Amino acid sequence: MKVQTGYLYHIKNEFFDIVDDDSLMTNHERGKKRPTYFTIKDEEILWFIPLSSKIDKYKKLVKKKEEKYGVCNSILIRTVLGNECAILIQNAFPTLEKYIDHIHVVDGKPVKVIDSICDEILENFKYLLKLKKKGINLFFSDIDKIKQQMEEELEKSQKDN
Repeated sequence: MKVQTGYLYHIKNEFFDIVDDDSLMTNHERGKKRPTYFTIKDEEILWFIPLSSKIDKYKKLVKKKEEKYGVCNSILIRTVLGNECAILIQNAFPTLEKYIDHIHVVDGKPVKVIDSICDEILENFKYLLKLKKKGINLFFSDIDKIKQQMEEELEKSQKDN
């Protein structure tokens, strides 16, 4: 599978069992898949950013953050696939290609987020990473620990091959 930045993917349950981080978003009820994820390819590591349809919940959070800080870089409310959704940059986490279940398709075609929104997500994600390096962590999960775990898996699989 050719994984590309800007496309939407779904992730296997196996990843969440292996990582065992309670701050990661849980499965939807009634056997549905986890959220759809916007994907950023960073060499072998992939960054998954969940999309949520719980717009009212996240609009309130965005409003609170904007009132307090003047801006909200961790949650974006944008239209994707004709529907308003919350892009939860604060819930981003690293993973590997082997944990991708499938690409998100509509009418048999893979879904890519439009370039202007893709650029905005990338800009905000990079900004949150810079803040983290400065000691201001806005990510919910322990992205350093998960990234290290993914890098260790990569090393092991390369040694085994």
